Amino acid sequence: MIYCTGDTHGNQSKWMEQIEPVLAPGDMLIVSGDFGIGFWNGPYWSEEGFFDHISQQKFSVLFADGNHENFDRLESYPVEMWNGGRVHKIRHNLIHLMRGEVYDMEGKAVFVFGGGHSFDRYMRQEHVSWWAREMPSEEEYRNGERNLRRINDKVDYIITHTAPSESVYYLSTIQKLGIKNDGAEEFPLTGFLDSVQKRTAYQRWYFGHFHADLELWRNQTAIFSSVRELTSGKIVRRWQFSEG
Repeated sequence: MIYCTGDTHGNQSKWMEQIEPVLAPGDMLIVSGDFGIGFWNGPYWSEEGFFDHISQQKFSVLFADGNHENFDRLESYPVEMWNGGRVHKIRHNLIHLMRGEVYDMEGKAVFVFGGGHSFDRYMRQEHVSWWAREMPSEEEYRNGERNLRRINDKVDYIITHTAPSESVYYLSTIQKLGIKNDGAEEFPLTGFLDSVQKRTAYQRWYFGHFHADLELWRNQTAIFSSVRELTSGKIVRRWQFSEG
């Protein structure tokens, strides 16, 4: 079974108490950005110890990058091919899905595009808690366009960290969420995702970033405090924000 979840932010307690109990041998879990590379030191293990724990499991953990990753560390891992697309392999079953790549997962085509803007940038220090690589390069945008053209702009699922700009605006109109539509710094990415939305046939699109769980228009789902089946969108586990 393939599942997806939202930002994990290097939270070992959230992982052990909420996410890992869902997973069985042979399962895949896709994290839609802000996995937390560089921030997994916690109550159970050091970061390397946590990665070793994952490597001993019989499921696979796949993740798009978000804006809260240590990109110096992430990009130190060698680039390999996995299921039709380029990846960084952290461990044999802990894999970073790179921007603009398309992967074959159990016969389904999955397009992945990570990245995002840190709205708390002013609180962060470069190469300590913030990296300019959080936003994609022009080559990464072109790579995504090339890969979509190659498969005639048709995929089964899309996983991103942030959302198309039209969807960000839609989220900002839901007052209880408190999401602001003021991300000018992020617009090159959200605008690109708008073009992906308009040109690409897909069944479901999942994104994180906004710390919300919500079904949107256009078969898009914001995901954070839940684990969902990728194909059906069914919630298989949900928890309160305070629990994760």
